[in-house]
Amino acid sequence: MGRKRFKGRALDGVLVLHKDAAMTSNDALQQAKRLFFAAKAGHTGALDPLATGVLPLCFGEATKFSQYLLDADKRYKSTFCLGVSTETGDADGEVRERHSVSSLSEATVAQALDNFRGDIKQVPSMYSALKHNGQPLYKLARQGITVEREARDVTVYELKLLEFRSAQVLGEDYAELDVEVFCSKGTYIRSIAEDLGELLGCGAHVSMLHRMAAGPFVEANAVSLQQLAAERGEGLAEQLDHHLLPTDAPVAQLARIELPEESAYYFKLGNAVMDAQVYRIGDEGDMVRVFDSAERFLGVAELTDDGRVAPKRLLAN
Repeated sequence: MGRKRFKGRALDGVLVLHKDAAMTSNDALQQAKRLFFAAKAGHTGALDPLATGVLPLCFGEATKFSQYLLDADKRYKSTFCLGVSTETGDADGEVRERHSVSSLSEATVAQALDNFRGDIKQVPSMYSALKHNGQPLYKLARQGITVEREARDVTVYELKLLEFRSAQVLGEDYAELDVEVFCSKGTYIRSIAEDLGELLGCGAHVSMLHRMAAGPFVEANAVSLQQLAAERGEGLAEQLDHHLLPTDAPVAQLARIELPEESAYYFKLGNAVMDAQVYRIGDEGDMVRVFDSAERFLGVAELTDDGRVAPKRLLAN
């Protein structure tokens, strides 16, 4: 007989998970899914196994809005190891080269960081999750395959040098710096580290990476798998539901519009509906969250130039 298929509950909402190190984002997702006994769930942008921190998970109907979190800005704290480059650009990879950093000063490092603020171009790492012909780059890299990658435009809004530890202070043949990075979607912290190491002529890699925030979700609101498991114990999954944020949490930054009963009925059928609120809420092309008169979330819509609310993503129920 085949394995019994995992079904689970029809559960909707968002969990702000704190991912631990040494586990993949998918491992974290599957464990959370089982703890909640949820039928459907997805994460909103993978964290490397090395990385810790904020990993929003969408359950059920909330998965329809996960793209908004994939597109959201992120904030990280990271430690760069200068003087050592690795195959993967992080501490999980084999050491590729070592260079002396005995004369490297904080002032030199601080000046070099200026090159990575604002609008910059990055060539994604071969160990990223980007896909080439349907295959994640990291899978190709592990097979010894390297493919050409185009530089991508990203924005680093903030890049703070928190602390520099010289080789002399550490008593080692490498130096370290702690940074805090606030950046746009698609920014690779390991690429900043590698490019900084290349600019300084000494090589570098990421030895620690922690995501502090993903869009509106911050680590102060995150819960770990260990906390969830301890809270549930031998009890029912339902006792964890209070950790879930509403289904519209990924789009909470959008303006809200409430439709009367008749308009809501046709909107749920996929029809654009007229509403006088459109002219007060936003401009043509703006996206809004749509609710009915009972304050039930119906989905997201686009405002049109003729005063209509045109559905873009609707909840099933």
